Order: sequence, then C-alpha cells, then structure tokens
Amino acid sequence: MSSDTTVVTAPADSKPRTAGSEAPLVPASSIAGRTLIIVVAIMTFLASLAAGGAVLVGQASQEWRSTVSREATIQLKPAANRDLEADIARIVSVARGTPGIADVRAMTKRESELLLEPWLGQGVNLDEVPVPRMVVLKLAAGSRVDFEQLRRKISEISPSANLDDHRVWSERLADMANALVAIAILLLVLIVAAMALAISFATHGAMAGNREIIEVLHFVGASDRFISRQFQYRFLWLGLRGGLIGAGAASLVFLAAGLLSRRLAATPSGEQLEALFGSFSIGWLGYSAIALIAVLSAALSGLTSGMIVFRRLRHLN
Repeated sequence: MSSDTTVVTAPADSKPRTAGSEAPLVPASSIAGRTLIIVVAIMTFLASLAAGGAVLVGQASQEWRSTVSREATIQLKPAANRDLEADIARIVSVARGTPGIADVRAMTKRESELLLEPWLGQGVNLDEVPVPRMVVLKLAAGSRVDFEQLRRKISEISPSANLDDHRVWSERLADMANALVAIAILLLVLIVAAMALAISFATHGAMAGNREIIEVLHFVGASDRFISRQFQYRFLWLGLRGGLIGAGAASLVFLAAGLLSRRLAATPSGEQLEALFGSFSIGWLGYSAIALIAVLSAALSGLTSGMIVFRRLRHLN
C-alpha cells in the first residue's frame, strides 16, 4: 500500500485482500451504479437513433437530389383544335436535338393516367378527362442544358407545353433535408446535455454515499487528484457499459428496419418507403457514428465525474 491509502485490518475468518480485489468507491452492483448504466444506455440509444436518422436523411437527400438533377420533364396539356400526338412528336424531336440531353421518352396515355392513381384512386375512368401527357428528359452527366432556349422552342410548338427542370424541387428537397438533419443534431445535443446532468447527479450521490471513505483518504494524505481519479475510472467503466448497451440496441433497430424494408420491397408501401429513405441502411457511416457515440458516452461519464469530484474536493480543502 502507498502512503496515501489506509490499511484496514480484516477479521480473522476472512480471506486476505489483494491489491486488485479492493472494492471500488462506486460499485457497479450498487443501486446508483445500475441506475447510471440504465440512464446512459437509454441516452446513448436515443442519441444513436438521432445520429442514424440524420445519416439516413442525408443519404436519402443525396439520392433524391441526384435523381432529380438528372431528369427534366415536359408536360403537355390537351388543347382544342390541336393534334396532341403531333405536338408530342415535334417536342421529342426538338428535345433530342438539344445538347446535354442523353435520352427522351414520351409517356403513353396509360402511363400518364397511372401517375394520377395515387391521387384519384384505382378504377377511375379517365377516358373523358384531359389527362396531360409527360415527356421525360434524361440529362447527360457533367453537361449543362440551355433550358431557357429549350423552353422557348417548346412554347413555339405548343403554348400548352410546360418545361420543368426540377430546380425548384431540388432546392426544396435540400432545404427540407438540411432542416431535418439540423433537428436531429439539436436532439443529439440535448440528449448529451441530459446525459451530462444525469452523470452529475449520480456523481454527487456517489460522493455523498462515500463521504466517510473520502474523509479517511483525505486524513491519510490522499491527494484530490487521486480521489477524483477513482471516481473517474469507475464512472468511465459504468458509462462504457451503458454506452455499449445503448449503441448495440440502436444498431439492432437499424438492422431490423433494413431487413424489414427489404422484405416489404415488393409491396406498394415498401416501394414508397424505399423511394423516401432508400433501403433503410445507414451504412458504415451510420454505424461508425453509433460506435463513436458509445465511446463518447463513456468518455463523458468519466470526464464529467472526475471534474465534479475534483472541484468539490477543492472547495472542501
């Protein structure tokens, strides 16, 4: 034993203690230890869900914007005294001759009607309804299209034709995704702050419960840094256990969501979910973020408790 520790004489019928069998100041099996592990696990789980959700939205946003930026559409509304099919043929010819456009495809009347089914429902007779026809333009990668010139040429062919380059949609998708990611980051910050407060309360409780031990250690000359380090190591271990539990549970949630989305991929609802969020896979980036949150939870537990104990002991001196 070093000079700054206390020697305690064990009863005759007990086994002698070794240096590695000394009981910690804050046992993990105590009520405070178990409670802290549960709190850290819950907070880590919520923080991991927020981080994984931010990664999921960010990846989906990139896919949305990439898909939208590679396409443009021309909507041609039926008009009286005009040959709709002839107008479509002329528009397709002009679009194919425009630099930067890789492919042009005019949707059939039936395909255009199918686009209205999610809004009007199935089984609706649209024969007497003037359904607009759509022409889809695939843009060549790395090239720019003069949409203003193409828009003028299309309007000369048919005044009822409307070119949409999806620029507005792309900007709205980017704004929406950025807002969702910002909300997820804000939730992550609030969860970390709540975790720090919980660790602070647990540290104060542990100090109150081990006041006699702390006073004895002070009496025999133990330094404040030595005592705070004992709390720091113990809370670091408790935080690591809680962080691994919470991060593991969050990883299982994302894995289960990915498996479920693949099983539902062939259903209409599954196709809609895949269109919004992809395959529900957060990839290596998401799981790396979850692992980092588990490590940060442990570090936050150790650093917060060590700082609080050291400051309290400073005031006691």
